[in-house]
Amino acid sequence: MTTAGDDRALAAVAQLPVTFRPLVTRVVLLTMGTLLLGTLSTLAVVMPHEGASPWSSGDRITVVVVGVLSLALLTLLSRPKAVADAGGLTVVNLTVKRRLAWAEVLAVRLRAGDAWVHLDLADGTTLAVMGIQPGIARRQAVSDARRLRALVEALGEARDRDPRDGAGPG
Repeated sequence: MTTAGDDRALAAVAQLPVTFRPLVTRVVLLTMGTLLLGTLSTLAVVMPHEGASPWSSGDRITVVVVGVLSLALLTLLSRPKAVADAGGLTVVNLTVKRRLAWAEVLAVRLRAGDAWVHLDLADGTTLAVMGIQPGIARRQAVSDARRLRALVEALGEARDRDPRDGAGPG
């Protein structure tokens, strides 16, 4: 006989893997980076070769390098995501990638004013999940936070059961 917890766990696993990512923010950042690189590259090409104040090759290269570095920075800022699969959660923030087993995640929090979701971990620390940001798309972030919370609860219940007796905790 299956319990409601078993049904929730099966439904949660059935929808995996799922990727949480701030899509609007990502599109804006990558579009701005591409436009900036295009504009600076065009500027480097069309500036005068001769006249009262000609641009040297070094000036042109510098302008293009600034465009490339700007695109690289905006690409880095668009990197955050969280990927949930049957084995756990992978959190990718700006420069750090961390893999968590479902047993390590105790709670998912998104309070008013938070820049992103926070996870309460079994070791007593918290981990920011920058892949779920309420900044531009608040409704999507709240929906994603609820979905991640449901996954943590469902897979946490499945994780806490003793496979020998089929019963849950307590």
